[in-house]
Amino acid sequence: MMEVCDGRLDTFQRVLGMTIMSMPAWIILAIYASFTVGAPSSSQVFQSFIVGISSGIIATILFFIATDRVRDNQGKLAAVEATQSAEIIFVIIGEMILLGIPLPAPLALIGLLVIIFGMLLHSYHTMLMNKNAI
Repeated sequence: MMEVCDGRLDTFQRVLGMTIMSMPAWIILAIYASFTVGAPSSSQVFQSFIVGISSGIIATILFFIATDRVRDNQGKLAAVEATQSAEIIFVIIGEMILLGIPLPAPLALIGLLVIIFGMLLHSYHTMLMNKNAI
């Protein structure tokens, strides 16, 4: 979105645009789900609402604000993007505290660590490449 908009849209307009453009996919997914598994439970609707507000709106807006501010510095941009890997930890802790969900299985935790390590490694590599370019 940053490349396509080239600064013409602010953060909120970008979030709105991405939301509107993804709606057909969500509608198709909802129709498919309603035919294959039926309507969601009230607990699933509540959990989806919490995720939608916290991750879909608040976190996306904060992320877009941060990336807009550092868009011309690849090292800082990589650092901002690496913070996304930490989001996973906070989501798991929040689910455990607020929703009483148990700790993920060991294999899932290993997968999360691989994701976090990969994002950190990518950011570190990007930062090194930018230092070498100077």
